[in-house]
Amino acid sequence: MWDDAERAQKVLQERATLEAFVKRFDTIYAALEDANALLELVEDDDDSDESMFEEIQEQLDEADSLLEKIEFERMLSGEADPNNAIVSINAGAGGTESCDWASMLRRMLLAYCEKRGWKVTITDHQDGEEAGIKSTTFIVEGEYAFGYLKAEAGVHRLVRISPFDSSARRHTSFASVFVYPEIDDDIEIEVNEADLRVDTYRASGAGGQHVNKTDSAVRITHNPTGIVVQCQNERSQHKNRAFAMKMLRAQLYNLELQKKQEEIDAVNAQKKDIAWGSQIRSYVLHPYRMVKDVRTGHEVGDVDGVLDGKLDDFIEAYLIQFGANAGPSTDEITV
Repeated sequence: MWDDAERAQKVLQERATLEAFVKRFDTIYAALEDANALLELVEDDDDSDESMFEEIQEQLDEADSLLEKIEFERMLSGEADPNNAIVSINAGAGGTESCDWASMLRRMLLAYCEKRGWKVTITDHQDGEEAGIKSTTFIVEGEYAFGYLKAEAGVHRLVRISPFDSSARRHTSFASVFVYPEIDDDIEIEVNEADLRVDTYRASGAGGQHVNKTDSAVRITHNPTGIVVQCQNERSQHKNRAFAMKMLRAQLYNLELQKKQEEIDAVNAQKKDIAWGSQIRSYVLHPYRMVKDVRTGHEVGDVDGVLDGKLDDFIEAYLIQFGANAGPSTDEITV
């Protein structure tokens, strides 16, 4: 195993995940044993004070909390749920407003990833003409990254007083979030090189001494499906091509899943136009303040908290309602 560093890393990551899962049960058993031992002391001691009962309750609360977490993670039982996630954000109808909204969504999701301790690598970025971003793509590495982030896949709607409107009128903006699982090498997805058009271009940058002066950015078009992926974060054209191929394989994987189980595939929510009537969640900043998920009905008034990455309640509500059926399965998948 140690002759293959990439395989070794995956095995060690799987081992760490399983160890963490087993450790939770060990912690629950330990808490219950401690509570039982304290209870026996209380029964044998007529002079027990209130603090001993409080300590017993604390042990039981700890066990209960861990059990709830394990029950919740049972909903992340889709075969691709433990995988890393590839996230793409695209501005929709609304011009500059939507580009700014796409930038806000990126900030929200990156803040959520940071709270969970996940590693994020931005692979592509396109600035808006006046403000915000037209699109961005990033890879999220972490335990059950796809299982959690698949809840964010779809069209997001923002209602607010536009900071770009001199008349201070209310505007509605849209942006889409696409979430794909990073595909393990165990899942064979053959891509015919003859079906690909590979274009290279100069990566965009802030300028100065670090500006990229070579055509290192790579754009790959899969002609049979029309899927386009691109990557420009690395200075090496070879590395950018490898990243782009990884994203292409992920999208082809999802495409095949849609054909086999369209009725339960989470990516179906992403097929709609990035415009009115297709949103999965609405963020209203005016005339009132509310964030509401159309799929689950969950809503909160803490708009600022949500935009700062406070997404756990929305993701939990989604997983409780849709469970493992919200994610894809790799059974009998052939590309």
